[in-house]
Amino acid sequence: MKLTKTNPKITEIIGNLKEKSYQEDVSIWKDIAKRLERSTRRYAEVNISKINRHSSPDETIIVPGKILGSGELDHKVNVVAISFSKKAEEKIDAAGGKCLGISEILDENPKGNKIRIIE
Repeated sequence: MKLTKTNPKITEIIGNLKEKSYQEDVSIWKDIAKRLERSTRRYAEVNISKINRHSSPDETIIVPGKILGSGELDHKVNVVAISFSKKAEEKIDAAGGKCLGISEILDENPKGNKIRIIE
């Protein structure tokens, strides 16, 4: 399949995900790459409230899209996404969690252990 993305940042991330998937023999990175290859209109947009409902403390959540700031977060989680709204970043930081880019999580957790995908 020919990649038709025009954003060089996204194409680089997709390439890195696929490469890491083959190197480490981990299917989660290939799954995230497939989700990012979709049209931009179909990217996930997840509110903080959904992350709060579907996560437990000290968990790592990955969203192949954008995190929005609606809702409250009452426990510490590490959130990985393409982008974050300002409100979402503030709420995650206030709860004691971290906002990470996809490239950062590839370096920190190359095997993809204990990561939950939320869309």
